[in-house]
Amino acid sequence: MTETPYAGLTQLGQHIEAPTSPDLAKLERVPNPAPGKAYVVRFVCPEFTSLCPLTGQPDFAHIVIDYIPDEWLVESKSLKLFFGSFRNHGAFHEACTMMIADRLVGLMGPRWLRIGAYFYPRGGMPIDVFYQTGAPPDGAFIPPQDVPPYRGRG
Repeated sequence: MTETPYAGLTQLGQHIEAPTSPDLAKLERVPNPAPGKAYVVRFVCPEFTSLCPLTGQPDFAHIVIDYIPDEWLVESKSLKLFFGSFRNHGAFHEACTMMIADRLVGLMGPRWLRIGAYFYPRGGMPIDVFYQTGAPPDGAFIPPQDVPPYRGRG
């Protein structure tokens, strides 16, 4: 019997308890089916939640991740569980954003990655955090994230 490229996955198709912290969350990867092609993969998490590290109050964000894979893709169920693990995690917006970026870059080694984390107001002021690994490859179509700035009732 031939082993599939997905044989090592431990979460997809299984009942998995939600990880209680990002450090305990297991991100998994699968082979890129089109290596060498500069195509963009986008994940959008419109209901991201973390906790303020000082007050314990919830923080909410709309997160958009775009990446151009090299040899690996992130497996989407493991990414969802990873995002969910932040619900009990206390960290400032910048720390959450960079933790997500660092884990994905370390897991996949993408040709390019960009993250936009659009947090809703805390103390009356929204905070948006942006990061990318460098310039995207020439010729790659990179759509805008098109997340409007927070306006409140205005």
